[in-house]
Amino acid sequence: MAYAHITWTEADGVATLTINRPDKLNSLNTDVIGEMIDAVDQLRDGLSSARCLVLTGAGRGFSSGADLAPGTAGGGPSTGGPIDAGKVLETHFNVLMERLFALPVPFITAVNGPAAGAGCSYALAGDIIVAAKSAYFLQAFVNIGLVPDVGSTWMLPRMIGRARATRMMMLGERISADLAYEWGMVSEVVEDADLAARTHEIAKKLAGGPTKALTLIRTGIRDCMDKSLTEGLMVERRNQMLAGRSADFAEGVMAFLQKRPAQFTGK
Repeated sequence: MAYAHITWTEADGVATLTINRPDKLNSLNTDVIGEMIDAVDQLRDGLSSARCLVLTGAGRGFSSGADLAPGTAGGGPSTGGPIDAGKVLETHFNVLMERLFALPVPFITAVNGPAAGAGCSYALAGDIIVAAKSAYFLQAFVNIGLVPDVGSTWMLPRMIGRARATRMMMLGERISADLAYEWGMVSEVVEDADLAARTHEIAKKLAGGPTKALTLIRTGIRDCMDKSLTEGLMVERRNQMLAGRSADFAEGVMAFLQKRPAQFTGK
């Protein structure tokens, strides 16, 4: 599929999905989201050999969120009567979020400039979130009379606690990259000029790792966050069984015994 609103590249085992509407600050509509779903499905369906995904935005921002201009299919108001502002979530935005959470490979977000609204949600969905100094995170829904969506009311309280999440959502404040790091929203903050290189460094390391184990780590963390200790131990037991059946486990043990670097293949 030829893409008009995103770019998709693969190198060194890393797939990079770039939202490519810089003139619109990478705002999101159903056309953009549809292309993103199609691209992500290459990983889900085994059509790509990449073992790590990077999501970022072109130009001066990650994403300003849903395109609210009338007629843009981004969920904005029309000239008619009342609309169902949640419909586009059901058909597109939430579908993409579910796809990202279910990825069979590690997932990094490289956040440059603003990540607002739905863009904020996608930026925070990464397993590892690398933010440029210029980045900021904004839950702007209250400013237009809407509520946070695309998983933000599920993710943010788990990431930064109820009090901070409530403040961020009700006051519509910009959270700078440095404050986001202090709150535990992002993994690290780098200079703008270093964002691409640092992200690729991490992605290349993950792409060369034991992919099945890394995927079980990403899903296991989310599974266990809402479970009791006993339930969490059961999740770990199941995941260890699955990881232990991988070729990468056998290679890792052999490399350890032979005192050499492991050569993981993702199998």
